Amino acid sequence: MQTRVEPLAATASAEPRTAFAVLGAISFSHLLNDMIQSLIVAIYPVLKSGFDLSFAQVGLITLTYQLTASLLQPLVGLASDRRPMPYSLPVGMGFTLCGLLLLAVAPNFTLLLVAAALVGTGSSVFHPESSRVARMASGGRHGLAQSLFQVGGNTGASLGPLLAAWIIVPHGRGSVAWFSLAALLAIAVLLRVSGWYRAHHATRGAARRYHAHVTLSRNRVLLSLLILGLLIFSKYFYLASLSSYYTFYLIHRFGVSVQSAQTHLFVFLAAVAAGSLIGGPVGDRIGRKWVIWISILGVAPFSLLLPHANLFWTGMLSVVIGLVLSSAFSAILVYAQELLPGRVGMVSGLFFGFAFGMGGIGAAVLGAIADVRGIEYVYRLCAFLPLMGLITVFLPELDRPRKAVALGEAPPTR
Repeated sequence: MQTRVEPLAATASAEPRTAFAVLGAISFSHLLNDMIQSLIVAIYPVLKSGFDLSFAQVGLITLTYQLTASLLQPLVGLASDRRPMPYSLPVGMGFTLCGLLLLAVAPNFTLLLVAAALVGTGSSVFHPESSRVARMASGGRHGLAQSLFQVGGNTGASLGPLLAAWIIVPHGRGSVAWFSLAALLAIAVLLRVSGWYRAHHATRGAARRYHAHVTLSRNRVLLSLLILGLLIFSKYFYLASLSSYYTFYLIHRFGVSVQSAQTHLFVFLAAVAAGSLIGGPVGDRIGRKWVIWISILGVAPFSLLLPHANLFWTGMLSVVIGLVLSSAFSAILVYAQELLPGRVGMVSGLFFGFAFGMGGIGAAVLGAIADVRGIEYVYRLCAFLPLMGLITVFLPELDRPRKAVALGEAPPTR
């Protein structure tokens, strides 16, 4: 049985322009959302000492907020494909706000998990709908829009450790409550974005103009989605070793202070933010498959060297790894959206959710391994994960940029 997706006619005049103001607003909201999420990871040393936690319990915190984020996202995306939910964006941020306030005052480990679950729930509502807004505002430049959206989140994630080092470590866990102001600011911005979304949701049909001229069997589509899922697994399991345990690794191996380790984590996450801006627009020009191939497999030489490097080269290698590896997600997400036209919300929720889930499971599994074998063993083991990028060779070449023009579709607005 063949699944054929016919291109819809479009003219250059009908194609909407890229709404950079909306993309800027949703990217800024993503920055605030992921900054708040990254605070949980950034204050792990504070939580570990304050509650006398094991590495496995630290991993369980990550698992809790990552799983609540991952399990709900596909359901939110599927529901919004059928019926738009513009004002779910500020509502989701409200859950994050509640989780943040609870994190500041939680008296025991159980309530820490509840706080993490609330933050994860807010994320599960935010990501599918905000990714849809980014596509709606793209004007046909889907890779660019997803990269701009993604760079906001990665920039926010990089700020968390730095703000934790400057504010939370010197003043204690209670100072986390001050970051509720960021959540309130995000709610205000998202209310404006939701108004635009409500007025323009009819333009969702514009997303179909670039849908595939591709003819693939159902089995080939399913196989491609499976390959993308395995690539997400390798990427986020490896990132879990860096984002959740990098500070512990630096403290254990090189004897650096907590603040110095958090500064190194900030530099790594800043490289992730910078790299996330690359994958989407490059994929618009040369094709998503090449970006996916280079960004995941290309990290392998550096990940294999990392466990054997001194402090200086550990910092340098982590920057290269973050820069290259982070360019994959926007390309993977847009590639999947093109495989399943008309399912933007479901695909976004599924892939954001799966990414968060793999990060959470990875953190829990690697934490348990670190308790038994040591943190350095974790880095030697994870170094081989990027080699899974070899399976990218089995993805079909969609090559959308050139074929869309050849078929008479309107090229993206520049």
